[in-house]
Amino acid sequence: MTKIDVFSGFLGAGKTTLIKKLIKEAYQGEKLVLIENEFGEVGVDGGFLTDAGIEITEMNSGCICCSLVGDFGRAMKRVLAELTPDRILIEPSGVGKLSDVLRAVAGVTGPDVVCNGVVTVADVNKCKMYLKNFGEFYEDQIENAGAVVLSHTGKTTPAKLEETVSLIRQHNPHAVLLTTDWSQLDGASILRAMEGADTLEAEMERLQQDVMAGHDHKEHEHSCCGHHDHDHEEHGHGCCGHHDHDHEEHEHGCCGHHDHDHEEHEHGCCGHHDHDHEEHEHGCCGHHDHDHADHEHGEACSCGHDHHHHHADEVFTSFGVETPRSFTAEQIRQALEALDEDSVAYGMVLRAKGIVAGADGTWIHFDYVPGDIDIRTGTPGVTGRLCVIGSDLKKDAIAALFGLGEAL
Repeated sequence: MTKIDVFSGFLGAGKTTLIKKLIKEAYQGEKLVLIENEFGEVGVDGGFLTDAGIEITEMNSGCICCSLVGDFGRAMKRVLAELTPDRILIEPSGVGKLSDVLRAVAGVTGPDVVCNGVVTVADVNKCKMYLKNFGEFYEDQIENAGAVVLSHTGKTTPAKLEETVSLIRQHNPHAVLLTTDWSQLDGASILRAMEGADTLEAEMERLQQDVMAGHDHKEHEHSCCGHHDHDHEEHGHGCCGHHDHDHEEHEHGCCGHHDHDHEEHEHGCCGHHDHDHEEHEHGCCGHHDHDHADHEHGEACSCGHDHHHHHADEVFTSFGVETPRSFTAEQIRQALEALDEDSVAYGMVLRAKGIVAGADGTWIHFDYVPGDIDIRTGTPGVTGRLCVIGSDLKKDAIAALFGLGEAL
């Protein structure tokens, strides 16, 4: 199997520097071939590549994104047949369209040749200018990238970084976006991001799996199986609550145990009930001894009771956002304490996790479960990320709490 990685980007963005870093720190042990164009820009240093045992196929008379699609196809077939590489690195001309490059690559892919990573390197300090002056070409490079790697982020201001991130997201809301200065990252971390293994979506999915499994990295049990004896009009809470109370309206999660009368009752799974009511909707494994006018059930389960099974996305909600913004540890602590103390304002938070840039140049890692906040320093992320899982989350309020904008 041969993998193809495409490195797009305007002149001087840093494609060559990124390729060198990956060759040194991420592609060790692989047989590599670099296909590059000479279209008024200096290519990768040949001495460095020779020392690294890398073959170079140059196309000096034009760029593969326009007139040389045919030449590119012939070059690729020759490389595959004669050199049988593990990975082909394609560095097209900085002034070409990435969409044309990808069409050329599609012509040579097959069962044994896959397009693995499509990266656009963008200079954080020039992105706005290039979008304005070279919109057709620059927009194409950003819009067709699977990952956008910002260069020179260590030599810019926080305001400029956030402005550039916003501009890129307007043209490509789904690409992996790397905002951390390359000097803080190793090549392996960058490659994982390029290949889509290190994404906000993947982190959110892992976090939700943790919540569904009922544990976290500290094996901390929380937020469920609380025992309550109280009377109230309206009550909202999480899962596995045990209750003996009367109320008008009660909304809660799963596994609630109840002995009460009420008009309307909505809840999750495994609820145990002895009550009368007008309308009742419930989840799985509910045990009931009652009469009612309108009662909705799903299919019967092994426990012998009719029920409707709720999927995870019907019970849990999630908040996730990427940000280049820097924080202090105290800011993170105050935000997590607010989530812990005010479920009315922010919803019932079951788990929160993040890696963000620190205002002092370090990187802050944090984990949260109700009643337990863990904040520490750690290795840099490819960009800052915050993830929250819970029930009835107030996403706008959580975003405002961290001083952030729109979330997933």
